[in-house]
Amino acid sequence: MRAITLPSFGDETALTLADVPAPEPAAGEVVIAVAAAGVNRADLLQRQGHYPPPKGESEIPGLEVSGTVTSLGEGVTEWQVGDGVCALLAGGGYAEEVVVPAGQLLPVPRGVDLVDAAALPEVVCTVWSNVFMAARLQPDELLLVHGGSSGIGTMAIQLAKACGARVAITAGSPEKLRRCSELGADIVINYRESDFVDVVREAGGADVILDVIGAKYLARNLQALALDGRLAIIGMQGGANAELDIRALMAKRGSIIATGLRARSRENKASVVATVRANAWPLLEDGTVRPVIQTRMPLDRAADAHRLLQESSHVGKVLLTT
Repeated sequence: MRAITLPSFGDETALTLADVPAPEPAAGEVVIAVAAAGVNRADLLQRQGHYPPPKGESEIPGLEVSGTVTSLGEGVTEWQVGDGVCALLAGGGYAEEVVVPAGQLLPVPRGVDLVDAAALPEVVCTVWSNVFMAARLQPDELLLVHGGSSGIGTMAIQLAKACGARVAITAGSPEKLRRCSELGADIVINYRESDFVDVVREAGGADVILDVIGAKYLARNLQALALDGRLAIIGMQGGANAELDIRALMAKRGSIIATGLRARSRENKASVVATVRANAWPLLEDGTVRPVIQTRMPLDRAADAHRLLQESSHVGKVLLTT
């Protein structure tokens, strides 16, 4: 099969299309003929040598795919050959086929195109596990999403609104702010022009903050929290090391949560996927929530897809199709 490999780390030119052995399913696994793979910032970090896959997982980039089940490992009974699915991966998505534990599969939601379903697993599982499972966002609370126009951001807006919360977002252009407003964001903040702390404080403070920036925003996120607020950190685009003012955190009775998906055990991922299927999938199937797609590119244009993410000019997801 064809796959994107990384013979060496570096810029986009390190992404190399090659012929590699097709995967075989072990017990409890299935093989998917990939229709599309989602492109995530974690893939850029892996390409640069900063985010290796967990031990024993595929070295091929790609953390989410959609496609059709072609083969079943021993003991798999809940899926059948020919099922249209999407899946959360620890790696291997930039390929024509991928093997995945059966517990990390989701059915393609009714009304969602098979290719577009590749935009769902990583972002929905990330948002649901952090915003709702860990940070416990409640109706009428205010969620602040940094990077509201990203794949994660566009999904967080929709899921939070569907669950009755208010949403504030930060983004860097009028067009991105407009698109986030169309998705339901109540407060849109151009971080190039306004201080999100002032805007969010005026709105009463954020009960939950979903943060992809990390160190650069730590102190200001604490300032923006409401009493009993919860800060969920899922990225380090602004650095990994910062000084924490514990007094400020205590004054807010705040909590800081820092999580990731990729390194979790298969059992833990299966639990998240099951919760997402029970709670978020009905919202996709009735049209309340939808994947937001910037563009589809063929697999051999993986380098262009990475450039697009690095430029941060996109809204929603970038997909690689086979």
